[in-house]
Amino acid sequence: MSERTQDHGQDGRPTPPAKGERIADWADGRLGIHTLGKSQLRKVFPDHWSFMFGEICLYSFLILILTGIWLTLFFEPSGMEVEYNGTYEPLKGVLVTRAYESTVDISMEVRGGLLIRQIHHWAALVFVAGMLVHMMRVFFTGAFRKPRELNWLFGWTLLMLGLITGLTGYSLPDDLLSGTGVRFAQGAILSIPVVGTYISFFLFGGEFPGHDIIPRLFAVHVLLLPGIMLGLVVAHLILVFYHKHTQFAGPGRSERNVIGAPFFPIYVAKAGGFFFLVFGVLAIMGAVATINPVWALGPYRPDLVGTGAQPDWYLGFSEGLIRVMPSWELNAWGHTLELGVFIPFALFPLIMMVIAAYPFVEAWVTKDRREHHVADRPRNAPARTSFGVAWLSLYGVLMVGGGNDIWATHFHLSINAITWFVRIAFFVVPPLAYVVTYRICLGLQRRDRAKVLHGRESGTIKRLPHGEYVEVHQPLTQAERYTLTAHEQPVPYEVGPLVDANGVLRKVPRAERLRARLSRAMYGPGTQVPKPTAEEYRQIHSGDGHH
Repeated sequence: MSERTQDHGQDGRPTPPAKGERIADWADGRLGIHTLGKSQLRKVFPDHWSFMFGEICLYSFLILILTGIWLTLFFEPSGMEVEYNGTYEPLKGVLVTRAYESTVDISMEVRGGLLIRQIHHWAALVFVAGMLVHMMRVFFTGAFRKPRELNWLFGWTLLMLGLITGLTGYSLPDDLLSGTGVRFAQGAILSIPVVGTYISFFLFGGEFPGHDIIPRLFAVHVLLLPGIMLGLVVAHLILVFYHKHTQFAGPGRSERNVIGAPFFPIYVAKAGGFFFLVFGVLAIMGAVATINPVWALGPYRPDLVGTGAQPDWYLGFSEGLIRVMPSWELNAWGHTLELGVFIPFALFPLIMMVIAAYPFVEAWVTKDRREHHVADRPRNAPARTSFGVAWLSLYGVLMVGGGNDIWATHFHLSINAITWFVRIAFFVVPPLAYVVTYRICLGLQRRDRAKVLHGRESGTIKRLPHGEYVEVHQPLTQAERYTLTAHEQPVPYEVGPLVDANGVLRKVPRAERLRARLSRAMYGPGTQVPKPTAEEYRQIHSGDGHH
């Protein structure tokens, strides 16, 4: 039990503790709350504006849970057909499923129902967007390195589960748009060799669409996936709290200390305010921007497909893969293999797994087993930054492919021309983005080097005694020079001599040869601009002083 000083009344007798104090003492004696809070609430965390992307993910997830709980009170996950007799006149007398009818009722008849529905949908889009941007921030700054590799995998798993959760939730209203998405998913499942048909029958309870898929999607969307994600979010936050955020280089900052603000009250106050800010923005979006108007789209019918049927943005990547893939088929051993669907269906997780595996590949190439708590500037890791931009450019190209019909109708273009553009760009754009980004990173490194040596351009022109005109440069402060030169420049890994001291050919494993090649590509000659030395700085500033 925590120690406290007893107060005394006017008669000198001890004053009994208040009820709240007794409860606090009771809880502290059994849970150690006071001791835990005293040691952890003052924990120092670094601060940077880019950390807000992770907070946007967290607050969007909380808003999704809150609005999702509210929506489950009114939504009926049933595929049973009924005749619509609600308040929306254009649908009266139309056969619809109970899932679709309850969705329209939430939008038209439940007070505040449409607002909550739209906040929920917008929060889902922002949640996935926030996760992607947050992961890219971690990737470009090298914040995934030891000891944060496990947290990187947690974040990647959350992103994948977020995509699946979005798909299951998007499919629940059973409108024409979401039903088309379910049909798309079923076609992808059928393309799996040998077992695709059995998996489809298992999921749908028979022939498509069946009556079982909506209740099953509802259970997965409401119970299974959110439960797993909530556990991963808690584990992710525990590791963030334990390891703390990485901090950017600066005076006094190193791998062994943290410069920032205490968790309580600074971060707690900021977090509370930022939560309500995110909630307010999502509420405004839900109030003024219509999304998924199921009443206008109509109920799903297996014999209809709506024009411009597009999934939410985060699934446009996978749809683009399938839309631009040639319709290849292969008949073998009595089975028809739909390679035009199966190949892109398999490529989607493989491309995502490249990002998941990258931290371990980089650690293997560099043989770097040290802990890293200082983040890199993206320009100082050109190979990593260029790879990330190439991956994002591929994502963007396939997004165009996923909306090829929209591009064609809105810009009066040939859909075949767009499809061929995406097919070619799939192979051309990522390498081009890699090369361009690499050159930009090296250019920024050269600019930093010149800034450290010569200072910042002031715009002031000075005439020297012998008639030469020069621009006066304003020297950087010592703190600014330190920040621009604090990064490491790794040396590429070498396998060593292929012949030992006795003249015997040394056997080098293939893995070591591959590691050496990758290391030279990432850190070899021409991959980094040498940092300015103190001697170079002294030589320049010991002259006429016009720099």
